[in-house]
Amino acid sequence: MIRELAGLALLTAMAGPALALSCLPHDIARSYAEADQAEETYVIVRGVLVFDETALPVADMDRQHETPPNTVIPAQLTGQALTRDGFTLPFDQPITLNAQCFGPWCAGARSGIKYLGFLEQTGEGYGLTVTPCGGFGFPEPSEKTLERVQSCFRGGPCAPETFQ
Repeated sequence: MIRELAGLALLTAMAGPALALSCLPHDIARSYAEADQAEETYVIVRGVLVFDETALPVADMDRQHETPPNTVIPAQLTGQALTRDGFTLPFDQPITLNAQCFGPWCAGARSGIKYLGFLEQTGEGYGLTVTPCGGFGFPEPSEKTLERVQSCFRGGPCAPETFQ
């Protein structure tokens, strides 16, 4: 009887909603490949991102169905765009930051720090999408990350890092 009750309890627990978000590691080569294969046009920029952090979405597990999937925030990105010679093209543009939520999990971002971003170029300007799994924004990118994205851009080695 104990065994049957334990089995019933296990099945009941498994029938509930999954409460974990599973993401691949945020990797510059994986993001590069995604942007490169997309129909949209992307520009790679590193610079300082400034926006109103109070506009970021806040998820609530009890009211997750009310969390909007997209929160669009006006922002400014000042830095350099990537060219074949490196990050050499001045970039100082207003952009749209899209902080996405996947159910109760929402993207985070910080204002006033350096970002490496894949900016979608649209008829209205530029947009940067960040997700709970990272998306197209890399806060405070390391030199290794900057070197890897330049290698990808130049057609050099561009394999995602392997994690164990």
